[in-house]
Amino acid sequence: MPRDHFLFTSESVSEGHPDKVCDQISDAIVDLIIGREPEARVAVETAATTNTVVLMGEVKISEANAVDPEEMAHAARQTIKEIGYQQKGFHFRTCKIDTYVHEQSADIAQGVDAAENKDEGAGDQGIMFGFATDETPELMPAPILYAHKILRTLAEARHSGAEPTLGPDAKSQLTIEYRDGRPVRAHTIVLSTQHLDPNMTSDDVRAVVEPYIARTLPEGWIDAETAWHVNPTGRFVIGGPDGDAGLTGRKIIVDTYGGAAPHGGGAFSGKDPTKVDRSAAYAARYVAKNIVAAGLARKCTLQLSYAIGVAEPLSIYVDTHGTGEVSDDAIERAIRDTISLTPRGIRTRLGLNRPIYKRTAAYGHFGREPDAEGGFTWEKTDLAAALKAAV
Repeated sequence: MPRDHFLFTSESVSEGHPDKVCDQISDAIVDLIIGREPEARVAVETAATTNTVVLMGEVKISEANAVDPEEMAHAARQTIKEIGYQQKGFHFRTCKIDTYVHEQSADIAQGVDAAENKDEGAGDQGIMFGFATDETPELMPAPILYAHKILRTLAEARHSGAEPTLGPDAKSQLTIEYRDGRPVRAHTIVLSTQHLDPNMTSDDVRAVVEPYIARTLPEGWIDAETAWHVNPTGRFVIGGPDGDAGLTGRKIIVDTYGGAAPHGGGAFSGKDPTKVDRSAAYAARYVAKNIVAAGLARKCTLQLSYAIGVAEPLSIYVDTHGTGEVSDDAIERAIRDTISLTPRGIRTRLGLNRPIYKRTAAYGHFGREPDAEGGFTWEKTDLAAALKAAV
């Protein structure tokens, strides 16, 4: 039986967090390559430390469209510049960038490529989860949704020049109180943000950030009992990869549902959409969201599984957590009848062979608005009517 009264916590990290710097660089390279050749294959990881970035991985692209190491390095520098790093220990102009990117393994390529006797296969084995809940208008869990929104609001203030004392690196953590199964208030707010003025105290930083947080959260969620922890170490001047090494794919719970739903284990950033770690996770979110949008359930977890080189998913599993208007079995059958979940079917349905990935690499891959350039298509609810008709 679901619990009615409880606390749940999720965290987010800003675009300037070391791991998110790496995610964005990796996805900038994905965009660079598939923007030039939509069917190219990309798997590029990034590591970062004090004034050093390392790019490594493999690509498959025609010789005519090949991307050289200097172009990759330029994409990395531009990303660092856009984030806002111009500090002594990590600067977009002066950081060293080493590139170790080679051709994709032929053994992997032969399993993924379509042939006369087979459709395009999945880029790897694995399990992927999608989730949706009606507790917010975005059909996302409230703790992770608002943890992201807090950091985005502060980043916008920093980029606009309204808050020049804030640095790029930040983390938020939000504990939400649920009553009768619905989010009702902020129990605890944790924020650690880099500050460029070394003389600022924790109280000084709180004075800057509190008004932004207050207007980001729903009205009435902050009250006299809400606990605050702002820069609890007392000082956060050294930030980004100068303060802590970063690596692509190390914030997978931040990228998805903040721990409110299972995670398959595979990271998203740095991968082209033949990699089902990414594309099938997007498809799973798309289907789960449309199930909830169709009124078939108030909450839905969807699991997909794949084998490398095999086109069709091995399994489709639905759990509506006791909130379904029809059986979970009926919803599973409706999914099979309404959407192709092969790698090519997903890429075609969601338009994934486009340079749309860098924008996903900070503040969550889910709960975002679809944009005019084709980003976040998996957040559309245009499958809802078909699913409802199919049950």
